[in-house]
Amino acid sequence: MTSLRETYEAATRGLDAPFAVVDLAALRANAAALVGRAQGKPIRVASKSVRSRDLLRTVLAVPGYAGIMAFTLPEALWLATGEDPVSDDVLVAYPTVDRKALARLVRDPVAVRAITLMVDDPTHLDLIGAAVAEAADARGPEAPPVRVCVDIDTSWQPLGPRARVGTYRSPVRTPAQAAALARAVTTRPELELDGVMAYEGQIAGVGDAPPGRPLYGRLLRVVQRRSAVELARRRAAIVDAVREVTGLRFVNGGGTGSLHTTARERAVTELAAGSGLYHPHLFDHYRSFDGRPAALFALPVVRRPGPGSVTALGGGYPASGPVDVHRAPLPHLPAGLSYSANEGAGEVQTPLLGTAADALAIGDRVWMRHAKAGELCERFDSLHLIDSDTGTYEGRVPTYRGEGRTFL
Repeated sequence: MTSLRETYEAATRGLDAPFAVVDLAALRANAAALVGRAQGKPIRVASKSVRSRDLLRTVLAVPGYAGIMAFTLPEALWLATGEDPVSDDVLVAYPTVDRKALARLVRDPVAVRAITLMVDDPTHLDLIGAAVAEAADARGPEAPPVRVCVDIDTSWQPLGPRARVGTYRSPVRTPAQAAALARAVTTRPELELDGVMAYEGQIAGVGDAPPGRPLYGRLLRVVQRRSAVELARRRAAIVDAVREVTGLRFVNGGGTGSLHTTARERAVTELAAGSGLYHPHLFDHYRSFDGRPAALFALPVVRRPGPGSVTALGGGYPASGPVDVHRAPLPHLPAGLSYSANEGAGEVQTPLLGTAADALAIGDRVWMRHAKAGELCERFDSLHLIDSDTGTYEGRVPTYRGEGRTFL
């Protein structure tokens, strides 16, 4: 039987490393698994975890996916407008203070109908309102309102704000606060409240089975369960309070690690996911699901310093987040390689140690996995497509970077 490494090597024999690949068979399997865990609710694709327009289209063509969750307004404008838009339903997941992008948005009726902006503070409303006022002559009297979504704080705070478990995002936490911001939106004719979003990062983005830490894992699972119960109740109350003010097109929640639990909440009408498509190595340690590594990068072996060691070119591609060993790429194939404690993954060279190194010659490749999904695409201008089910090379697609776009 041909091994996965042999399949990858055969399919990319004509390529010079470093390069990045996406295994389409693994991508399809991961996409289907996410849909299964969503229990019939549509999944909005988190573009920051994909960062390729071609692959966003591939995922959106899968039944069960609808719309995009973008990470900046300039990105959303690029995805929603032009000769070949990717989607006509793009939610910007983070508030924007980009005045030039807001000016572009409010002057473009196609963009205004396709894009929803995130807000969690009256100042965000002021910024959008100022852009609309400045563009009044260009917009005309029949211009559609700018759609906005209220972001909700999902952190668990059992002992108050000083005992916070979760990400630092929105200041809007209670039903009363959400209703007040909703009323502020409805008083502005240039705005329309489109949705509510509540992303539970402490559940969706934190694996509940950390390797080698069983006691911590048990504690983490208790915290996540209690957080999920508290949030489900509060999210439902918030949605009820906002709906008393005005209607909502959607209520968005969830992430790769929490689809199966968030999908059970009646208040949630759609989910969001992205990392699970590529399944980077930070998502290896969940008890509730298993994914297949779909995005990898190959580094060439350029040195053999001695027995049990090789040196690869490049590879220092750390992921964002806390500065720790878990943010480094993970040596994947051949199995049995590890980093040098003194060097780690380096900007121009990465030493790799282990008995597997003795079987590698200069010119061979080491296959690596990034810690987080789409961030790998900031290092490469294209993704080479492999189908490991058929063992074939399926061409290449540009990343955002390959199309000259770097939004963050």
